[in-house]
Amino acid sequence: MNYVVITENDVSQWKDNTGREYHFPKRYLKYLTKGTFIIYYKGRMKDTSFASKRMSRDPHYFGIAEIGEVKQDNDSKKNDYYAEIINFKPFSYPVFAKQNGQFIEKIPTSRLQNYWRDGVRPVDEETFNSIIALSDVNNFNATNDSEQEISESYTSSEGKLKLVYSTKYERDIKLREKAIEIHGLNCMGCGFNFEKTYGEWGAGFIHVHHTKPLSNGEGEREVNPRTDMIVLCPNCHSMIHRRRNKTLSLDELLQLLKTKTLN
Repeated sequence: MNYVVITENDVSQWKDNTGREYHFPKRYLKYLTKGTFIIYYKGRMKDTSFASKRMSRDPHYFGIAEIGEVKQDNDSKKNDYYAEIINFKPFSYPVFAKQNGQFIEKIPTSRLQNYWRDGVRPVDEETFNSIIALSDVNNFNATNDSEQEISESYTSSEGKLKLVYSTKYERDIKLREKAIEIHGLNCMGCGFNFEKTYGEWGAGFIHVHHTKPLSNGEGEREVNPRTDMIVLCPNCHSMIHRRRNKTLSLDELLQLLKTKTLN
């Protein structure tokens, strides 16, 4: 599975349509292939006349989507291409490129001076998930229904039924719904409930965290929404993913909260 950040400039030579079409030079063709997951990015604002058309003047991410068909741009004299954008979901607020003084994207030492010049930047799954965790898009279903392989199996264990879902991708909406049905809408870290605080506007809102990310290389596998998924508020979800080289377990998160309470 491939993940890429694509830049949308305020002033551009391309006739792009946000969430529908993205034009790019041939050198990025190896990154923008059908099925690639993308995150939209805007750099620092240089022209204040665009302030009303942006979420922020600072560098930020503002949506996620998937690459559909990729075709050559017949109107280009430079052998450029364009990609169909599908499943576009804009963020309700900007996710800033820097969090706590550090960039979310991992910049190679050899690219410190020119990394941000690239309009298309491949990232790993951990970086992609870190950006998603900071956004309000917590039910991104990056595959078509026809690509899902959901199965239910019931086994008896000490007189109780056990429900197991099997799926190709962990972001399946049915798994999310089942996890919420099992765990509820209270954050399993701090206990926060959005409906209790925000009323009807916050009803049904919660992040779902997968305790076994696909990045471990297992590929297709069984996912049990009772044991492999937990529900968290965005704050707790961000804390779990805060360090690039370590993802906290729920027990570790609860210990942090307990220690803070005792102090």
